[in-house]
Amino acid sequence: MPQTFTTVASVPVDPRTARVHEEGWQSWSPSGSYALDDIPHRPADTNWATVCYRPGRTVPPATFQGEGLLALDPGDGSPVRLWAAPDPRRTVPSIRLTVRDGRAEISADGPVTESAHTGPDGIQGALAAWADGLGLPAPPPAPTVWCSWYEYFTAVTEDDIHENLRAMDTLELPVDVVQIDDGYQSALGDWLTLSGRFRSRAGIADAIRARGRRAGIWTAPFLVAPHSELAARHPDWLVRDSDGAPLHAGHNWDHDLYTLDATHPEAAAYLTDVFATLRAEGYDYFKTDFLYAGALDGVRHSGADAPTAYRAAIALIREAIGADAYLLGCGAPILPSIGLFDAMRVSPDTAPHRRPEADDYSQPGQDAAEFTGAGRQWQHRRLWINDPDCLVARPAVETRERWAAHVEATGGLMASSDRLLSLDAWGLATTRRLLSSGGAA
Repeated sequence: MPQTFTTVASVPVDPRTARVHEEGWQSWSPSGSYALDDIPHRPADTNWATVCYRPGRTVPPATFQGEGLLALDPGDGSPVRLWAAPDPRRTVPSIRLTVRDGRAEISADGPVTESAHTGPDGIQGALAAWADGLGLPAPPPAPTVWCSWYEYFTAVTEDDIHENLRAMDTLELPVDVVQIDDGYQSALGDWLTLSGRFRSRAGIADAIRARGRRAGIWTAPFLVAPHSELAARHPDWLVRDSDGAPLHAGHNWDHDLYTLDATHPEAAAYLTDVFATLRAEGYDYFKTDFLYAGALDGVRHSGADAPTAYRAAIALIREAIGADAYLLGCGAPILPSIGLFDAMRVSPDTAPHRRPEADDYSQPGQDAAEFTGAGRQWQHRRLWINDPDCLVARPAVETRERWAAHVEATGGLMASSDRLLSLDAWGLATTRRLLSSGGAA
């Protein structure tokens, strides 16, 4: 559907010193500040446009665009100006900025509010003041975490979890939560059916808790694989496109992705059962990933719009796991997630390498994770605890010292994701120091 943009402001700027902040749509969407002659980061291919950016919101050349939030430092000593969605939990307009004849022209495809900030810290200060104005309660402190992902990826086994659990004791590492990431399940959507590399999900949770630690687990609750039992048995549980076919939610894991329609009563009951079962097995830390899928526009059973359906589905998850469980969002639409999570990934994935593929700053890479993680520092302890992504400190990690310094400086959720016995002296000392800090920057 074509977007109609209406001019909302015209601001004189100093083109040499002015800066503009774009707020990206979701966790992995590039977000940060640019000089007016910079070329902002955009998707390098159509799949990434769906999976990592805001689908259907192509940005013209020489245009800055924030999703629900855009800030401008005019560079001439005048106040920072900020434009935002009046109710960011419900409606997120795209807000554009172009420069013409020494003026920044601001337009939006929906209602926005405008504010001026004369306090300290420039654009970050203006964004922080906006977040403070939402009046959210302070998020609970984050536990320290060990996560299986960046060492084992989808090939993780139950024995890998037990090895690292023992190593935490041997190495005396202050890990609160041992979190199993992607790879334990048989297919996306079949969360309660184990892959052949795992024997007992409840047994792992028991072993973790027996050692005085908390059990954590990963899900992508809105993604469904075409080859899953869920898709085969319950095709009516899927969000549809306008032609009645399953909505395309992108491509990953070498297959297309479908989306669970949590407004369907039976699908909602299944979603509740998944998380209630995991909680009953002893898991009380939940990393929920690829959440963008739950906020894709499509045809849902109830007829609800995407933001309403997304927030209702997260509320179902929270009710199933209980208020005392810890809920981390990732790949999540940022503004529609306000008020729903204890912690939030605020950047794309890190990686053992620095540059992201095709220089697309939504893709895994330390440069991309640092850019957006720094650009969203204003969210920390205001909207949630920021998750800058995991520390990876083993010798094979490129520029590991620089990445560790970024993670430490954020003061956010501290998580290690190495095979602990593979750490050398520097990696072990750094991992211990960051975990011991508990996120105190």
